[in-house]
Amino acid sequence: MTEDKVIVCQDLTKRFGDFVAVDKLSFEVRAGEIFGFLGANGAGKTTAIRMFCGLSYPTAGTAQVAGYDVYKQQELIKRHIGYMSQKFSLYENLTVLENIEFFGGVYGLSRAQIRERGAALVQRLQLEAEAKKLVGGLPLGWKQKLAFSVAMLHRPRIVFLDEPTGGVDPITRRQFWDMIYEAAAAGTTIFVTTHYMDEAEYCDRVSIMVDGRIEALGSPQALKKEFAAPSIDEVFYLLARGAQRGAD
Repeated sequence: MTEDKVIVCQDLTKRFGDFVAVDKLSFEVRAGEIFGFLGANGAGKTTAIRMFCGLSYPTAGTAQVAGYDVYKQQELIKRHIGYMSQKFSLYENLTVLENIEFFGGVYGLSRAQIRERGAALVQRLQLEAEAKKLVGGLPLGWKQKLAFSVAMLHRPRIVFLDEPTGGVDPITRRQFWDMIYEAAAAGTTIFVTTHYMDEAEYCDRVSIMVDGRIEALGSPQALKKEFAAPSIDEVFYLLARGAQRGAD
């Protein structure tokens, strides 16, 4: 894998018995790229992300993430990526500072690094007054911005964002994407899933999965031209209408 390629996969496949959840994925993701990974429920996105994050072994094919092999170096992958989910990213019964300390330790940072980076994080998010409050009491938008910042605490080469803006208001969504742009400009690769098709327009490139396969891959502008569609939303529906699977 070259330095400018953070994900490289070839014919990556995952089967559960006779069911093919992910069917021969082949693509690359570049350093500093914002890559949208789209697909309806049941398309295979979550299964693919689990393989990329070192949480599930592929059945066939090859893949490297941050330069590490998904079969042989799963623990190294976990150390060099960040992950944020809409469903779980922070412990709500811990304070802001306790979450920072906990995840900093998980990511292998020293106490001095955790103190320094944690203080900078709290200041950047203007959470000084909330630093010793339980995360469960924060508004959802603040939780999501904090979760993203915590996922970036160890300065990973790539961060996986699984529907990170679900349920937040449009202003907070815009602020969150400003943070994504800032991280990408600094060289971090952003691998993001979203159900908001307007957010897909913010990505450098997007892929659209249908029934475990990638049916479209390219910049938003290129895909709209290819499918003669006014928006990525319309491209998505054109492809998703042909899906044979139901939701997970």
